[in-house]
Amino acid sequence: MIVALDGTVLSVAQPSLQRDFGAGVAQVQWTSTSYLLAVAALLVVAGRLGDRYGHPLMLRLGLLGFAAASAGIALAPGIGWVIGLRAAQGVFGALLQPATLALLRSAYPEERLGRAVALRTSAIGVAAAAGPVLGGALVGSLGWRAVFVINVPVALASAAVTLAVRAPAPPRDGSQRLDLPGAALLTTALAALVHTLVGVPEHGWTARPTLLGLAAVAALATAFAAHERRTPQPIVPRAVARSVPVTASMTLLLVTTAGMFGALFVTTFFLQNVLGYGPLDCGLRVLPLTALMVLGAPVAGAALRRHGPRRMATAGSLLVVLGVAGLSRLDAHSPWTVAGAAFAVLGAGFATVMVTATGTVVGDAPPGYAGVVGGLKQTAMNVGPVFGIAVAAGMMLAGPQAGGAAPRMGPALLVLAGVTALGLLPATLLPRAGGKPGKAVPARGTPVEETAR
Repeated sequence: MIVALDGTVLSVAQPSLQRDFGAGVAQVQWTSTSYLLAVAALLVVAGRLGDRYGHPLMLRLGLLGFAAASAGIALAPGIGWVIGLRAAQGVFGALLQPATLALLRSAYPEERLGRAVALRTSAIGVAAAAGPVLGGALVGSLGWRAVFVINVPVALASAAVTLAVRAPAPPRDGSQRLDLPGAALLTTALAALVHTLVGVPEHGWTARPTLLGLAAVAALATAFAAHERRTPQPIVPRAVARSVPVTASMTLLLVTTAGMFGALFVTTFFLQNVLGYGPLDCGLRVLPLTALMVLGAPVAGAALRRHGPRRMATAGSLLVVLGVAGLSRLDAHSPWTVAGAAFAVLGAGFATVMVTATGTVVGDAPPGYAGVVGGLKQTAMNVGPVFGIAVAAGMMLAGPQAGGAAPRMGPALLVLAGVTALGLLPATLLPRAGGKPGKAVPARGTPVEETAR
């Protein structure tokens, strides 16, 4: 919740921060980009560290570091300090996120894991919805620094709880060292990918910086894949890489988050810049999405136990496609009920996909590898929205009507609906009703992989 809340309140605080420091638009943008680069690049490595050294330790380090970085930002004397400390905040955010999923796996038996995942999804929805409201109240009364001060007591209290409550310790892979060359290649490739996608709204897909960035990502990814095949201790263990449910769930989360967040980018631009709504009015019109995310997650968790991951993922993907396609029909004369219905369908579908894919990923993680699987899941959840926004921005910038959002909104949303529809293929690869996750049989390898087998 604290990580989700921090991302949404910052968007409200950025204009005040810019005025306080006299910063440029590019500098303010880097307060978000530096965090995103750090967290997306390090999630898988952080999960691997948790598998080796213990997820409770990673969670405590992440919480304490997140609190320290937040306090530093609240006291920052200049915009450069904010950018650097936001990157540090991303590092500690990367440490704590995979640990939460790994500890859920160890604390709940399989028959109750879906409820825990659904609660986690609802909590993220509540935090995302509360962010703009809480951020607006804090910035309006206490200034932008208050949105970071509030992180400190919450993170410290959470760290205290992790010391007081002894969760069952998940299996640890202490037999392997961290593959530093592989970690460096993966981290650099992910950072380059996110940096390139973040620049698409400014440069476009065919600009030289974008093409060079994508070429660099392809070269780094090829080098990483070749290194993973040669090394006896890969960053992404073979037991994980060969798990069909895990791979399918990652792909499903990537395209679904791309579709939803890309659609939110387009419709928010349309509501504010074309129809002239303020941030509060815009937030109220998107409220059905948040409400259905919060309310739909526990319903999806209960339905998952009855109908199985394959049916639930397929149904959720179809709802997200319908929701995004419904938003493409909006114009200046559409009644608010049409937009509300489309957002509600989108929220219900997204909650269903989130609960199903997360539950499958966590449940299918081989013993000792819950952290790296959680890191992969969170990476998909971070890269997907950046990709979706890049697709949306590229469509809105394209063509002779690039200066007007309204004529380009429909095509952009239809393309995003098509991207989301790609999730129907990996959805068919998930287990049927009654199928038990975690049954992927890895090849012979490390001691933990043999335990999984």
